[in-house]
Amino acid sequence: MVDVEIPEYFICPISLMIMKDPVTVATGITYDRESIEQWFLTTNEMSCPVTKQLLPSDNSNDSMTPNHTLRRLIQQWCTVNAVNGVDRIPTPKFPLNKIYAVKLVRDLGVPHLQQAALKKMDALATENERNRRSMAEAGVGKALILLIVTCFKEGKTTGLLEALRVLHHVWSVDEETKVSVIGNNDFLESLTWVLGFDHETGHNHMLLLKTEAILVLKMTIPVINTAQLERLKLEFFMNISRLLLEKKISQQAVKSALHVLVEACPWARNRMKIVESGAIFQLIELELLKPEKHVTELIFNLLANLCCCADGRAQFLKHGGSIAMVSKRILRVSPATDDLAVQILSSISKFSATHEVVLEMLLVGAVSKLCMVMQADCPAYLKKKVRGILRLHSNVWNNSPCIAVYLLTRPR
Repeated sequence: MVDVEIPEYFICPISLMIMKDPVTVATGITYDRESIEQWFLTTNEMSCPVTKQLLPSDNSNDSMTPNHTLRRLIQQWCTVNAVNGVDRIPTPKFPLNKIYAVKLVRDLGVPHLQQAALKKMDALATENERNRRSMAEAGVGKALILLIVTCFKEGKTTGLLEALRVLHHVWSVDEETKVSVIGNNDFLESLTWVLGFDHETGHNHMLLLKTEAILVLKMTIPVINTAQLERLKLEFFMNISRLLLEKKISQQAVKSALHVLVEACPWARNRMKIVESGAIFQLIELELLKPEKHVTELIFNLLANLCCCADGRAQFLKHGGSIAMVSKRILRVSPATDDLAVQILSSISKFSATHEVVLEMLLVGAVSKLCMVMQADCPAYLKKKVRGILRLHSNVWNNSPCIAVYLLTRPR
């Protein structure tokens, strides 16, 4: 784009960008609507960013005056400068009225209006956060939870995708919705039901449903109570485990599934169910696909926790590539992964170290990697853990060249 001088009064004082939807507050200063709304959300007091004057406490979307004249001037200027690569700014849509949002909620309860109301909600929630806040204030979140539970109890999927998608959008701005899921076991059962859909039947639609369900579940798990977390069923974990290696599943959905498992993992009862669900095999297979760093860290977090129990270690060792995979990730991903990998190998070497396992650790390079940690710039506590592992089976590993080097170079 050719350098074009932008008139100063076209620039938002907060974002320093050309305003798309200029609005004027009580002090007479004009801001871009999205920027000033974000300012109100992130500051503890309602004040004008430029003048620092306090604004009326009821200042909201309704009390900010749209500056139509300025917006038209900006649009005209953009049109004139289109030859210089300036994009025209579209006319902003009118903010969602709370009364209309309440009407949409009521329409959810009318069978012949329900589908149309869901489609309108979906479009509005996708549009901007201003709409999402208006919908949250109108009670959309609680109404959608009720609708999702009703779909589960009646075995219907009509409107379910839109309901999950809109709930995902409004969740972050709706505290009442978060409160309403506490103790609501029917809602957790509903999400488990969706995650268990047969992907062979209407594959794309079912995959979208499961994706939205796991995104909502990721937001649900941190806010439910301990009693609910302790009563999670085996079916819950089996459905999540199967989702991990679902073809065409998004990375966002995979991360959400891993986050859900991490949240549930601190409870011993849940760890046993995760192991029973076959998740360890799925986690190793997922890691063998070489995912991004954050996914690897989540996988290793889970494996380290699951290897704390005997059944978890047994399932881990049943996979032919488990020890090799963990060894290869050491010193290649992140310090957090190194710590978790050493924790996994420590659990295996202390509690599940048959002669075959000890030899495998030597053959696949696990012992070499542990020696490399001793030579690398790693924290002292990590080296202490590694030293403990090497001493445990030194009688088997002492003929290894790397052990010889370690013994020669270690501090006396």
